[in-house]
Amino acid sequence: MAIAKFLPDITSDLVCPVDAKEELLDECESIWKQMEECQNKLMLLGMETLIKSDTKLSVLMTRVKALTAEYNEWQKRSPEIISTNPDVLLALGKEELQKVKSDLEMVLSTVQSKNKQLEDDLKREQRWHKEQEQILDALNGIEEETKTQNKLPKKSLNTRAFQELQNKVLKLKLYKEELLNALGEFLEEHFPLPEKGGSAKKNKKSSEEPALELITLHEILEILINKLMSTPHEPYVTISDSFWPPYIELLLRYGVALRHPEDPDRIRLEAFHM
Repeated sequence: MAIAKFLPDITSDLVCPVDAKEELLDECESIWKQMEECQNKLMLLGMETLIKSDTKLSVLMTRVKALTAEYNEWQKRSPEIISTNPDVLLALGKEELQKVKSDLEMVLSTVQSKNKQLEDDLKREQRWHKEQEQILDALNGIEEETKTQNKLPKKSLNTRAFQELQNKVLKLKLYKEELLNALGEFLEEHFPLPEKGGSAKKNKKSSEEPALELITLHEILEILINKLMSTPHEPYVTISDSFWPPYIELLLRYGVALRHPEDPDRIRLEAFHM
């Protein structure tokens, strides 16, 4: 950190000598004993025989006088150095400098963090400004194109608009096919057709029953999508035996499908397009 070069190296020799530490502790114990003796004397001054009716008031008045006297005494005294031992003073000075250094390093870290946050905010605002400029340029281009189109004959304008609409529809169809292919590849890779262990277990129960043919997760989604698009007023599909239960639970748990509120054997696709 930049602030560390302005501070002396106080971490290497911070250990206080044993004799100086013991001397400081002895002086503190002596001062504490003197304070206890003064407190005991003040308490004894207030212990006088009083009339019962005026006991509480007299006790309070005595405490006020004692505190006033103590306050006046402290006002007359000037601060004294706890110890004159140079080793003790050196150790205390080093400890205080270490605290100041830690506080300054904490302040520096906070300032650097705040500066980093401000830099990130500035970069984000600059990106947003650049995007707005690009949008403005695009809108200006559309405006110029619209003005040019308005100068063309009405028939040619309608023909051009129809062609652009056809191109957009074609692009949407191609994009739809790309999405479906990508979805199919993803589902085939990560959610393959379940193993035929389930049907084998059922065959153990009854050798006469045919093996159950399970469908893939891709096919389940296609059924739900087609049902939702063909009959949006009744989008629920009945869960058949060909639906693998783990896949149904996966769709329900992650909110892709919803169960019928009254019939748990029917599910529907979540209407993400609404």
